[in-house]
Amino acid sequence: MVTRIARGLTSAIVMAFLVCWYGAAVAATPFETTARNAILVEFETGKVLYEKGADDRIPPASMSKLMTIYVVFEQLKNGSLKLSDTLPVSVDVWRKWHKSEGSLMFVREGERVTVHDLLQGIIVQSGNDACDVIAEGLAGSEENFAEWLNQKAKALGLSGSHFMNAHGWPDPNDYMTVRDIARLSERVIKDFPEYYGFFAEKTFTYAGIRQNNRNPLLYTMEGADGLKTGHTEEAGYGVAVSAVRDGRRLVAVIAGTESIRERAREAERILAHGFRNFKTYTVFKKDQVIDNAPVWLGAKGSVPLVSPLDVRVTLERSARRDMKVTLSYDSPLAAPVTVSQPVAIARIEAPGMEAVEVPVVAGASVDSLSGFSKIGAAIKYLIWGAENGS
Repeated sequence: MVTRIARGLTSAIVMAFLVCWYGAAVAATPFETTARNAILVEFETGKVLYEKGADDRIPPASMSKLMTIYVVFEQLKNGSLKLSDTLPVSVDVWRKWHKSEGSLMFVREGERVTVHDLLQGIIVQSGNDACDVIAEGLAGSEENFAEWLNQKAKALGLSGSHFMNAHGWPDPNDYMTVRDIARLSERVIKDFPEYYGFFAEKTFTYAGIRQNNRNPLLYTMEGADGLKTGHTEEAGYGVAVSAVRDGRRLVAVIAGTESIRERAREAERILAHGFRNFKTYTVFKKDQVIDNAPVWLGAKGSVPLVSPLDVRVTLERSARRDMKVTLSYDSPLAAPVTVSQPVAIARIEAPGMEAVEVPVVAGASVDSLSGFSKIGAAIKYLIWGAENGS
C-alpha cells in the first residue's frame, strides 16, 4: 500500500510492507542471561540484538588474544609475515611460562617455531607462551607489542579497551568491554576470511602434547566456528563465539560466568535466542525502482528513483508487519537530472529498531528542455500538473 503526502515541494511516500501472516504474531520472550556481561550482534547488519553491561570495563582474560591474532593476521595479509616464517623462543619467555599454571603451547627454549604453529598454539591451545613469542618476534618486547595492540585498538574504534600484554594475563590496566570484543571478533571475521578457518580447528598437537580447542560450542552447536574463550579467577569464564545458520552469522560475547558448564550453556542460549527470534529482511534490492518522480522542465516527464545498494535490516520477527518506509524528496525534481544523482532519502522504521535513513538515487538521466519547449512545458505544468507538463 502506498500513500502519497505532498506538502509544498516535498513529496513523501509511505510504504507499508504487508506480508501474509498465518495467525497473530507473537512477541519474543524477554531474554536474560546469568552472565555478568553479554552482547549479541547480527554480523551482516551490525544490529545489536541483546546487551547486558556491554560497556563495562572487564578483565578479558584470554579473549584479549583476539587482538594479538588480529595483528598477526594483518601482517600475513600485507605480506610482512608468512605462515612458514619461524620465530625464536627466548630464554626469558621460557623461564616466564614453563612452570606457569596458565594455558601453554609448551614451546621450548632456543627452538624456532613457525607462525602457523604459533597461531594454532594461540587459537586452539590458548598458549600464553606462544603469544609472548609472537610479541618478541614482531615487536622486540612485550611492552612494545602492547603499545602496538593499543594503537591498533584505537584504529579499530575499540574505545573501551587497553592492553598491557599479548595474552590477557591479569593486570589492573588490561581491560576490554564485551562490545569491543564483539567488534574485534567481527573485524577478524570480515577482514581475514582466508585465515578464519583456524578458529574451527578442534585439536592441535605440539611437543607431543595433544590439546583440544576450549570453545565448547564447536562440539555442541551446529554452525559454530569460532572464536576464543577466556578465564581467570577475577574474570570468571567468558567466550567470544560466532555461528552461522541458514546463511546468517551471529556474534556473541559473554563474560563473568562461574563455571565451564555455565559458560557453554549461556553462550548457546544467547545464540539460539538470536536465531529464533530475529531475522534480516531485504527492504530494497540494488537498482530496485522505488518510485517515479516528476521532473520539472525535463525532456522526460519523470525519472525512476532507485536504491543504489541492497538495503537489509534486522528485526524481531514479530515487528516485521509494522515496518514502514518513508521516501522523501523535492517534487518535482528540477532538470537536468543525472543518473546516480542522490535525490531522495528513504527512512526505515520498525518497533524496537532505531530509524535508518538511506540515500535514493536517480535511475536515469533527464536532460533539460530548451527554448520555446521549456516555455510551453512550464505553462502546461502550471495548468495541468506534472504528467502533462513535460
